Amino acid sequence: MNPRQTSHSTSGPVQRVRVWYAALLVVMAIFGIRLFYLQIIRHDYYKKTALSGQLKQYEIVADRGVIEAHDGDSVVPIVLNEKRYTLFADPKYIKKTEEVADKIQKVIGGNQSDIEKKLKSDTRYAILAKKLPKDKKDALDKLDLKGVGTREEAIRTYPQGDLAAQLLGFVDDEGTGKYGLEQALNKELKGTPGQLKAITDAQGVPLVANTDNIVTQPKSGDRVLLTVDVSMQRQVEDLLKSGLDSAKSKSGSAIIMDPYTGAIKAMANYPTYSPAEFYKVEDGETFNNAAVSSPLEVGSIMKPLTAAAALNQGVVSPGTTYYDPSFYQIGDAKVTNIEEDGGAGTRSVADILEMSLNTGATWLLMQMGGGEVNQKARETWHDYMVNHYRFSKATGIEQGYEADGSVPDPNDGFGLNIQYANTSFGQGMTATPLQMGAALSSVINGGTYYRPHLVDKTTDGQGKVHDHKPEVLQSNVVSGQVSGEMQTLMKGVVDKNYALYGFKERPSTYLVGGKTGTAEITKPGGGYYEDRFNGTFMGFVGGDKPEYVIVVRVNEPGIKGYAGSKAAAPIFTSLTNMLINNFNVTPKS
Repeated sequence: MNPRQTSHSTSGPVQRVRVWYAALLVVMAIFGIRLFYLQIIRHDYYKKTALSGQLKQYEIVADRGVIEAHDGDSVVPIVLNEKRYTLFADPKYIKKTEEVADKIQKVIGGNQSDIEKKLKSDTRYAILAKKLPKDKKDALDKLDLKGVGTREEAIRTYPQGDLAAQLLGFVDDEGTGKYGLEQALNKELKGTPGQLKAITDAQGVPLVANTDNIVTQPKSGDRVLLTVDVSMQRQVEDLLKSGLDSAKSKSGSAIIMDPYTGAIKAMANYPTYSPAEFYKVEDGETFNNAAVSSPLEVGSIMKPLTAAAALNQGVVSPGTTYYDPSFYQIGDAKVTNIEEDGGAGTRSVADILEMSLNTGATWLLMQMGGGEVNQKARETWHDYMVNHYRFSKATGIEQGYEADGSVPDPNDGFGLNIQYANTSFGQGMTATPLQMGAALSSVINGGTYYRPHLVDKTTDGQGKVHDHKPEVLQSNVVSGQVSGEMQTLMKGVVDKNYALYGFKERPSTYLVGGKTGTAEITKPGGGYYEDRFNGTFMGFVGGDKPEYVIVVRVNEPGIKGYAGSKAAAPIFTSLTNMLINNFNVTPKS
């Protein structure tokens, strides 16, 4: 044997082992150094990085504020919240789709194939059902289906049924208030959502016990107490519906308000809907509170306001008489009366209202211009309409989609003199029933325009009460003297026409005044229909002073006769009797 050969064969493997050991030591040293660097030197950085990958932020929805209303001396709920549940799934974790869908369908009902389709979708968050009651949620929990869960939510419930639907509005599936109070006060009612910042496991499920979780508690929305009386509201809705049926009308509105505060006591519209089932409504117009969102030409209920302006200007007095020629020629147009009552002759300011003379309203306008319809007359009357009675301006009531209405510019347009003659008796301008009620209130309460309002008080999430005191928008609308004169003049209208309006006898024990209106309906392309009208009535009831202002509008009644006296006036009379009999209207002393 060659000694050199033997020596070489034994030293080679040993050398290789030594090299491997050395390399291993180097690698371990490097790894140790790196581990020390990561765990000690860069510990905070990598902890934050890891947490950022697993830290998820969730919104905790606040309880929406409840809505209450008066019921005599009591307070009753009108809108509450009820716990319901949304059923969802992460299709990634659903292995036996048919089996899971079958189990779910047996609990929630519905179509199994629809559930299967959702469970097979590409999304990581498939909504299977909404608004499930707690018993079904509990039944689903017992199934313990991997990848299927429930999320708590609150839905609005209505202890008073469909009462005041358009006034209230509703809350959509996203939790946003739509129409009515829910829209106007969405921010206050919604509250402030909380936040949950939670460390999750690999499946994204929050680890509730983790000390790195951060929770900000939600703040509940405001509790809102309305000025509305639910008993009055219910009776107004019933009487309005009955009156519209008698008038063969498909729609209308009625308002009762306090003339000394602007507080709305009742506000009704027909047709109406169920806010709990808003999704069933086919015509979106049904959602609108027409009493505040639908301005129309008002007709002769404008005449008392024209008279009040002329009286306040000092150009006429209640005892003033004039010769009425039965028509006025203004430019190329002629102002006449809808129904001639005696033709030409000597008339008084009281006659203008009691006989509803278009020529008389035009004459009042002429007096504001020094004896003719001119620029001075137009500008004076425009000032009263816009700056005293606040037409063409939203009132600011707590309602979604309140309309402004319109008043023509006194110095810009075609045929201005005849336009303004028309506005003196309620044609050629538009206003809502609410605007008319607020304007009349300012005329008969001594001359103060209060902002119409529906909220009596609110209570925030911390229990702090905020009273909503009456807000004055305009003082000196008319003088105190003119206010008293208008009460007398409007009482005279009812006294003369009480039988026509549906009163069994002249209401001598109470102060009842008002005025009818029959307004022509405009054509889409301009002009007016000859056989289509809206009926209105605006008035008040009280004892020694007015206690309630009432406005009624009946759209396109199908019965014969003047829409104001035949359709709207009987509803006013029913509402007046209801207030006298059921709501402690004080008789005259």
